[in-house]
Amino acid sequence: MSKRAVLEVIALDVEDAVAAQAGGADRLELVTEMAADGLTPSAATVAGIRAAVDIDLRVMLRLADGFAAGDVDRLVRVAAELREAGADQFVLGFLDAYGEVDLAAVERVVGALDGCPWTFHRAIDRAADRDTLRKRLADLPGLDTYLTAGCATGVDAGLPALLAEAARGGEPGYEQQILVGGGLRLDHVPPLRTGGIEAFHIGGAARPDGWAGPVSREAVARWRRALDGA
Repeated sequence: MSKRAVLEVIALDVEDAVAAQAGGADRLELVTEMAADGLTPSAATVAGIRAAVDIDLRVMLRLADGFAAGDVDRLVRVAAELREAGADQFVLGFLDAYGEVDLAAVERVVGALDGCPWTFHRAIDRAADRDTLRKRLADLPGLDTYLTAGCATGVDAGLPALLAEAARGGEPGYEQQILVGGGLRLDHVPPLRTGGIEAFHIGGAARPDGWAGPVSREAVARWRRALDGA
């Protein structure tokens, strides 16, 4: 556990981004519309945040609530616009009506990213079969992270799955980093770190006043200290 843990914080705007970096975040996930669990921000927002901070940014590619891909042609166009605005890392994940990965949609969007690193987000927690999804995505270029709580309801119930998947690290389909998020609390950190997990994602936990308020530098710093001391 000597390796510094990655702390990723959700940011909606420049104010959030600056506070998160000041508190010790290593990376930001850029989204808008948290009422829909996070949609794609505007290219102008991405450009503004890119100019304001110098840590890594992962930009959400998701146009509507739910995990269906929707208009894939539009997703590809949006990805190109975001890259022109300075985005070079992304977050995405699409399922079909049966809970299987929508591989055709994922492949088309990933093709537009031209090798950029990307995270498959919590769609994995709604998948019919997590192991099958991982193995079908295993060879896609740029995929280096899964954002997951271990199950749809959050880390409390998903902790056993997270630890079991961490123990399989390096197997086919399990080479990617596990980024834990979704009902994550500070008391989850010690068992997750002991289990070999090295990346953590927070949203509401960085906002003492809820989603109507900004990211708190102090709240992020509290997580940074906890991760560094685990």
